[in-house]
Formats: sequence, structure tokens, C-alpha cells
Amino acid sequence: MNKLLLTIFTFIFAILTFSGCTASLTEPELDFEPPKYVEQMPSREEKKDFTSTGSLFGQGENPLFSDHKAMNVNDIVTVIISETARSSNVGAKQLIETDTSSLGGGVFTTGGATTGTGANGTLNNAIGSLNGYTNIGLNTNSTVNYQGQGTATKDASFTTTVSARVVKILQNGNYFISGKREILIDHQKQIIQISGVIRPYDIDQNNNINSAQMSEAKILYKTEGDVERATKQGWGTKAIQAIWPF
Repeated sequence: MNKLLLTIFTFIFAILTFSGCTASLTEPELDFEPPKYVEQMPSREEKKDFTSTGSLFGQGENPLFSDHKAMNVNDIVTVIISETARSSNVGAKQLIETDTSSLGGGVFTTGGATTGTGANGTLNNAIGSLNGYTNIGLNTNSTVNYQGQGTATKDASFTTTVSARVVKILQNGNYFISGKREILIDHQKQIIQISGVIRPYDIDQNNNINSAQMSEAKILYKTEGDVERATKQGWGTKAIQAIWPF
């Protein structure tokens, strides 16, 4: 008996553990690893082929007159995040299906004149008895009626700014940038993280770029703290929902 209880307890514990892990994997997450093409594309080689160093305006890394834009690896660019998502969807569907079928059994008969005496009479009596078993009818009638309707409306907006670092300058001149900002206020931690590929031509004179001009953009905003823990389901509830079949 003890061995049986131990086996049952181990089995239940294994299910709960596996379900808890599975439920945690269902939470939406973002992977901020660079895209494959960013890793595969070689970096642009820096060319310093100027020979005149006595210019009045200067050349090199810090010229006297130049745009204060991100131009090299580890330079900082400010990303203005202004994302708005609006959608409205209305759907209706109606299905009606009617099916009617009728099936009758076969009836045996004898050819020629039939009488109730002699061989023919005996045969007719046998056929009549047989027809009582074979002449069975089957009638079916089914009707299916389905009607569904749904409406979905979404209106979300998110606006903030975050500074990002030029991680890699691709061979075609584009930048792969990545940045993260963490704010701790009253034991509530706010995390903003961003990454993507930008064109240096889209950076304005103030060294800013809009998030809409980013390719492969990944933007994360989340909070950690008491409020987040209070509004998050416990692992036990997730485990039950993961294995509950209904």
C-alpha cells in the first residue's frame, strides 16, 4: 500500500512540475538576439584614407564642423518610440444544413397466378412470412443550424524615448542598435528594451530616430514588483489550467 501511494504521489508531482514548466513557457517573450542576417553580414571596414591633417576645419574622429550623429560602433542614438495599434474586426457566420433520407426493405413475390392451396399456397405463405422481416423501412431527418457572431476592437498606444547603442555597422552601412532602460520607483521596476536595424540616413540632426523607421524592431515594456506579482497567476493555477481538459 505504501509503495502504491508513493507511486501515485510521484506521478502527480511529475505532472504538476511538467505542467508548471509548460505553463510558464506560454507567457509572451521577446528574444533580443540579433537577426541571422545581421550576424552573417560582415562589419564595414573603417577607411582612414585622408592624408591632409592641416585643414582648418579638421578631419578624423572629431572634426570642427560635423553633424552630431551616431557614426561609429558604441555611439549613442536616441530612439523615439511612438507606437499605435488600432484594429476593428466584425465577423458573422451562419450555417444551415438539412438532411432527409428514406430507406425501404425489399419484398419477395412469386410469378404467375398464386393460390392459397397446394405448393403455390405454401410458397406464398413462406414468402409472406419472409416479407414480414425484410420489408422494414428507415426514415431519417436531421437539421443543423449554427449561427455565430464576433466583434473585436483594439486601441493601444505607447510613447517614450530610450537611448540605444550602435552594436554593429553592417557592410551596407546600416546600424544594428540595442538599448535598455530600467527605472525603479517605489519598489516598482520598469524595464524598457529595444533593438533593431536602422539606416544612418534616417537619423535626424538631433541624433534622433523614430521607432517606425526601424527594421526588425523589438520593443519590450514590462514592470516588476508587487503590482506585477498581484496581477499574475500563480504557478499552481497555471498547472491546473495546463492539465485541465475542459
